Amino acid sequence: MSFTQADVESSLKTWIDPHLGKDLVGARMAKKIEVEGGKVRIRVALGYPAASFHGALQAALAAKVQADTGAAAVEVEVATEIVSHAVQKNLKPMPGVKNIIAVASGKGGVGKSTTTANLALALAAEGARVGILDADIYGPSQPLMLGLSGMPEVEDGKRMIPKMAYGVQSISIGYLVGEDQPMIWRGPMVTGALQQMLKDTKWDDLDYLLIDLPPGTGDIQLTLAQQIPVSGAVIVTTPQDIALLDAQRGLRMFEQVGVPVLGLVENMSIHICSNCGHAEPIFGEGGGARMAEKYGTELLGALPLDMAIRLAADSGQPTVVADPEGQPAQIYKSIARKLAARLALKAKDYSARFPTIQVVND
Repeated sequence: MSFTQADVESSLKTWIDPHLGKDLVGARMAKKIEVEGGKVRIRVALGYPAASFHGALQAALAAKVQADTGAAAVEVEVATEIVSHAVQKNLKPMPGVKNIIAVASGKGGVGKSTTTANLALALAAEGARVGILDADIYGPSQPLMLGLSGMPEVEDGKRMIPKMAYGVQSISIGYLVGEDQPMIWRGPMVTGALQQMLKDTKWDDLDYLLIDLPPGTGDIQLTLAQQIPVSGAVIVTTPQDIALLDAQRGLRMFEQVGVPVLGLVENMSIHICSNCGHAEPIFGEGGGARMAEKYGTELLGALPLDMAIRLAADSGQPTVVADPEGQPAQIYKSIARKLAARLALKAKDYSARFPTIQVVND
């Protein structure tokens, strides 16, 4: 059967990547197609981390192209190439950090910090270099969840070295003060601490830095939106009406300052009784999906109200590392792949290609 490179490309265009929601040719991730003597070689460079998906992707693409073209053999190479994406106007990505992703919620108690920790670990498990900035100055949670404590090392008396847990870099005010020390600070001090932790930390070649924001739309959120280069945001909510109402305010804030919302995560979606297995949506049902549809974004995934998730976080071993093959961990990994894939479809940052021009008057 005779076929050409165009035939192979046409075949690839009919296969939809489950994380991107579009084909790899349209997403410009099919980098090379070679046809020689009835054999096909394809190179795919995903713009998002998906190490656990590479094998399935290779098999799916090889089978699809072989069935459509009749090729004698199809060889598929899959790699991941994560780049910096565009941020707010007049800002540039930070040195050492390709993409900053804000994890926000409109109100407290929806599991945002637990979600941040598990998403960071999921991205790392999928092959990315990841960090967490705990921006909840008044109530830092990440040290406990990551099983870390103590002051970070300082290089040359200037820059803090992020602490490391499970392959994820992190910094938190919780490393700098005692566990029982209250942060009785006014807004300017809090925003100053956020900027100092961000800029005075020696982040080591991160693909993604997740910022665990405090709830609400106050000083820290405004500072982040106006002065910190953010590539995208994720909103964490529960199906409960009051949580959704507050989450909508957070989503609208990011829209107004030009930060793309990558999607929603619905926490505590359903409770499954550990004794009888009865499933009950105690916080409501379908709220996240309705909100995503209303605002033209995506529900990235829904997590159950599971005591094991809470116990794992409290023990300093979040679900993704405590039970990596369990269903909750698989949901976190699916959400992580989808949010990174949605970011991969956004505009790239080209500021590094242009020199900075300074005008000096003699």
